[in-house]
Amino acid sequence: MHTAIVLFTRDLRVHDHPALAAACANAEQVVPLFVLDPHLQRLSANRARFLHQSLADLRETLRRLGGDLVIRTGDPVAEAIKLATEVGAEGIALSADVSGYARRRQQRLEQECEQHRISLRLFPGTTVVPPGEVRPGGGADHYKVFSPYYRAWESAKWRDEVATPARVVLPPEVSPGELPEAPAGESPAAAAGGETEGRRRLTTWLRHVGPYDDLHNDMPADGTSRLSAYLRFGCVSPLAVATAVRALDGPGPAAFVRQLGWRDFYYQVTAAFPAISTEAYRRAGDGEWRADPEALRHWQEGTTGVPVVDAGMRQLRAEGWMHNRARLITASFLTKHLGVDWRPGVRWFFRWLIDGDVPNNSGNWQWVAGTGNDTKPYRRFNPIRQAERFDPDGVYVRRYVPELASVPGKAVHQPWRLPDTVRSGLDYPGPLESHRDEAVWLRP
Repeated sequence: MHTAIVLFTRDLRVHDHPALAAACANAEQVVPLFVLDPHLQRLSANRARFLHQSLADLRETLRRLGGDLVIRTGDPVAEAIKLATEVGAEGIALSADVSGYARRRQQRLEQECEQHRISLRLFPGTTVVPPGEVRPGGGADHYKVFSPYYRAWESAKWRDEVATPARVVLPPEVSPGELPEAPAGESPAAAAGGETEGRRRLTTWLRHVGPYDDLHNDMPADGTSRLSAYLRFGCVSPLAVATAVRALDGPGPAAFVRQLGWRDFYYQVTAAFPAISTEAYRRAGDGEWRADPEALRHWQEGTTGVPVVDAGMRQLRAEGWMHNRARLITASFLTKHLGVDWRPGVRWFFRWLIDGDVPNNSGNWQWVAGTGNDTKPYRRFNPIRQAERFDPDGVYVRRYVPELASVPGKAVHQPWRLPDTVRSGLDYPGPLESHRDEAVWLRP
């Protein structure tokens, strides 16, 4: 093949990039292409900023390899076909994805490529084990329960990592185009994007993953990898991460690999149920939700009066990220305590989370709300008990709710129990009017 296009989407790296590696091995000239889709750019200022930083880093890396990243704006399918016509490309390579949007893009691209007599090849790269590669018996198209999926996932043969291409040869007549200035984003403490930063964090994490089994739920310790945004944008390869961690001994690495298994689990669920962001996976659990815009607003702003909930929601806005235990607590509070529909929660997280993707954000929300893959759909997380267990000294709460900085120890988790003389001096709201009854917080 003389010329091929690699259409980048959520795979913004050069290491272990099967589509890029195959194109460079089989074509004399390769055009790495990213199309800025205005629709996606509007969904989250935080993700738009991370995306632009990642694209700038990818462009620099490709230039060091002798190529460049070609930037276009518009509809990805139309722009890819237009560029293929301009350079005479015989093939387009693309990493397969599972969201409804991604699958519609793939289907349209297949149709256009067939019409223009261009070869289209889909490659793995967004998961460790491709969705559909392991299936339950009985003809089912996907696993609905995690444990049997994880056993199959662990025993599956993982593909080998592919090396970074030694050289990328770009057609001389191609104009790379300008990468617009990165948006400001909304979260001031958000992480910076890019493969360079992602791989640096992975190298650091491999030295600290040992106690992960003990620390991953410890909210003040923040003993997690913080790799989720880099996995979401493909700045690091999920397979490379899983392979590197699985090579280490101990319960910490094993527990972390299990989390990567959860990530793949929701990808195979979404491949079978692409409406996961808007429709209940388990319709029986999608009951009578309470319409309470004021309660939703207090939850969004981190002013519910329940400190651990407010701390999580404020961390989300400040960093574009939230500790996983806080995600469970805040999502359960909205759905199981306030009785508000899970879908506004999905949308709010999507707005702020840099790592927000369809399979994991929506899949986990449905798990908590009782409409998803949880085998115990009626479980609820008591926010006070959760806080006392995973933030026993109130360090996490005081970090994100400075109004309570002067409240000592675990008393910070129930400020409404403080003496009136102390409580009156705090610039912090009491629990929402409709949920002042302490039995709400103490109920299992």
